[in-house]
Amino acid sequence: MNGIKATIKEMMSDVDGQVSSKRLVTILCVILMATGFLANLFGGYKIDEFIFNAIMYIVIAGLGFTGLEKFAPKNITKDDGSNG
Repeated sequence: MNGIKATIKEMMSDVDGQVSSKRLVTILCVILMATGFLANLFGGYKIDEFIFNAIMYIVIAGLGFTGLEKFAPKNITKDDGSNG
């Protein structure tokens, strides 16, 4: 069970090891999309297209920004206390 928790925490962490809000929001939107899709398919519920599209755009943006984190160079600055 600890292995699963560690894997989920690693998936949700950004390059610095902190839990990423982008990833959390993206995962939640994917869950909402899947729930809406399954409710429409099997439950007979009608999901408005504009709601589904809005959630889809959030997922696309979240995945895009998360993917960009992998390719962005790390900014390493050394602050020596001087102002000039």
